[in-house]
Amino acid sequence: MKLIRYCLIFAVITLSTTLSCIGQEPVTVTKSLDSAYLVIRQVTVQGNKRTRTNVILREFGLVPGDTIRLRNLSTELEFRRKQLINTSLFLSVSVNVMNWQADYADIMITVSERWYTFPIPIFRLADRNFNQWWVEQRRSLNRVNLGVRLFQDNLTGRNDEVRAEFQLGYTQRVALNYDLPYIDKAFRHGVGLVFSYSRNREINDSTTENKQHFFRQDKFLRQVYTAGFSYSYRKAINTRHQVFLTFNAEKVGDSVAILNPAYLGSGRTRVRYLNLMYRLSYTKADSWTYPLKGVLLQAEAEKMGIGPLDDLDHVRLRLRIARYWHLFYKTYGSLGLRTQAKLPVDQPYLDQKAMGYQEDYLRGLEYFVVDGTSFFIVRSAMKREVMNFKVHLPLAPAKFSSVPFRVMLKVYSDAGYSYSRQYGHGMLNNRFLYTGGVGMDIVSFYDSCLRVEYSINQLGQKGLFLHTKLDM
Repeated sequence: MKLIRYCLIFAVITLSTTLSCIGQEPVTVTKSLDSAYLVIRQVTVQGNKRTRTNVILREFGLVPGDTIRLRNLSTELEFRRKQLINTSLFLSVSVNVMNWQADYADIMITVSERWYTFPIPIFRLADRNFNQWWVEQRRSLNRVNLGVRLFQDNLTGRNDEVRAEFQLGYTQRVALNYDLPYIDKAFRHGVGLVFSYSRNREINDSTTENKQHFFRQDKFLRQVYTAGFSYSYRKAINTRHQVFLTFNAEKVGDSVAILNPAYLGSGRTRVRYLNLMYRLSYTKADSWTYPLKGVLLQAEAEKMGIGPLDDLDHVRLRLRIARYWHLFYKTYGSLGLRTQAKLPVDQPYLDQKAMGYQEDYLRGLEYFVVDGTSFFIVRSAMKREVMNFKVHLPLAPAKFSSVPFRVMLKVYSDAGYSYSRQYGHGMLNNRFLYTGGVGMDIVSFYDSCLRVEYSINQLGQKGLFLHTKLDM
């Protein structure tokens, strides 16, 4: 009997111990890096005197309650830091994790604001690029524009901009722009206004053998008015939608219409038209001003000529896309495409500018223009960082006294084609083109870049060229 009693007591104790363990999870002594995470408790900002904190938080993109895996923490915070740098509001940005307790921590953003008010003297060449002015126009000071450009960035602390321009010289011009990217509490909608007036005594009235021809008189030959409105929508950080509606009026002298009746079409001396354009921009890159990793995309659809204001009339589709790769240590590759299609193909001379204008050119063909309504340009490059240093300016304020410089060596090649039904008689028109070369980029802050390039084209011509804009 005693043996049976002892057996029953043992069975009860064993059963109760087993039941108490049911439903309990095993104790984890350490978490693996793959499963560990951080929950953001709060995000705070310091160092901003003008920029509104909610604007910074909008661009940063992380909010309390967001979760980040620990294995991705440093990469994610560095990506968010670069997003703030790309706003061009700050000289420097640091992001730190503070008050870490268990799985919760705070994020501290520290910014150093840049100067937002700039009265900058204008010394602007009238020609398409530095080499055309230096070589073909013999460095003529009559082809220089002088004046002052006034920038008031971040006017109300919401990354809004006011820009006024007063210019004399080859082109007399006055312009005023205002851009307000946020007008709502959700920071998604923005608006802008633009006005400009310009006049010239000299005009590019025609093209001969892929060279611009200029006609000049003592009186003003060309006057251009522009006034417009823009609307933007930006739900996500990297994507922006914009709509532009502008009224345009242009007037030329009677002598221009006599020399080239096709300049404005049908011998006209004045045109008026409404222009409606939609633009989609997507940017996901380490830098918006000099990217080395990531992708840039810009697509446009435009209708020129609406209702009774249709003296110039076309539909234009345009795409620009660039991809950037980190190949290996301090070495980077890039591939870019620019393309445009415009209908109908029969357009006045003024509306036939294709390759060679603004940033739509092949490196090595800077002395030429290729008129047309449609074109494509492919650019590729491989770059290697060879120097990265800072220069100290002893008389500058402390936060501006250290100027960073980065020097990149590169090799590159370009290819392109431009189609024109009316102006296809030059040696470069309606023909596949290709160029290549080697160069050096000198990059500093305030969005500045100097490109020194030695190029050769398919005609066998070689030359050293200078540029200051992004090469993709």
